[in-house]
Amino acid sequence: MLALLQSNVFSSILSLKPGKKIIFWAKIAVFLALIGYIVHVLRQQPFDWPLVSAQLRAVEHPERWALGLVVLTPVNWGLEALKWQILLRRVVPTGFWQAYQGVLAGVSLGFALPAQLGDTAGRVLSLRTNRAGAIGASLVSGGMQFYVAIVFGTVAWAQHLRLVSERNNQTGQWLLVVLTLLSLGGVVFGICRRPMVSFLAGRTGLNRFSDYWKVAVQYSDWEIVRALAVAGLRYVVFSGQFYLAMRLVGLELPLVWAVSGIGLVFLAKTITPAFNLLSDLGVREAASLWVFAPVGSSASVLITVTLTLWVANVLTPVLAGLIWLWKLKLTAE
Repeated sequence: MLALLQSNVFSSILSLKPGKKIIFWAKIAVFLALIGYIVHVLRQQPFDWPLVSAQLRAVEHPERWALGLVVLTPVNWGLEALKWQILLRRVVPTGFWQAYQGVLAGVSLGFALPAQLGDTAGRVLSLRTNRAGAIGASLVSGGMQFYVAIVFGTVAWAQHLRLVSERNNQTGQWLLVVLTLLSLGGVVFGICRRPMVSFLAGRTGLNRFSDYWKVAVQYSDWEIVRALAVAGLRYVVFSGQFYLAMRLVGLELPLVWAVSGIGLVFLAKTITPAFNLLSDLGVREAASLWVFAPVGSSASVLITVTLTLWVANVLTPVLAGLIWLWKLKLTAE
């Protein structure tokens, strides 16, 4: 049975078109590079259980940090549901609780399906009508959160260059320029989205996707601002969760270091291709090890922080979302 399953997997890979094969193997290569970097750091600093245990015992009132981390988890995904509800109203009017269920179902499916496909599928399948338009709304929602991470990450990288002089080189400056242009590009797209979408819809080969992206031009400026504000607030919430996880394991850093470092970790997680091998597990770990290396933070403590955050903010919602996966219907009305 195992041999047959492996044969089917390899057959599906071999049947991919050349472009998709390149993307697939590029994702695998980046994933292996991340794992290799983590292994390299841990070989230099073997995982120190006594150190982590001592850090945990030294924390005063750890229950406060743990409670804050746990309480903010439903708030985090509740804000994502609110953003989804705001954007979905143009397609299918829905209540907040139904939007929340769709988001959790998407988180669970995103654990197994590539890129944003699982997240979009979970949200869309939770609806009964106008699923094509809902796909467009889901793409807009994901794009907004991506953009917010880019903007905050740009500020974080600029601050990081001020803190770490050896990284403030030509490469670092060019990266800052690219991130700044991407941030400004989002503003330009928001202003010119209607003519840009109309232009794309008229292109041969692209107009067949118009049902998915035409919803982007239906939103008013006020709706865009509201959804972006919720996306920004959600970013602040899960960044706060990262800080709470740091304090929970006894990692205390100057606030400017913590804020800029967290922003860079989430920037790396945002722009790194999705592998869907246990979600984004590995990306945060590798990014944290690199970002906080200049302050001499223990690799063991950093990995404990990121794993704690992953369990609270990813694994727990995935398990909760499994409840709603059973209720999804593949066929629309």
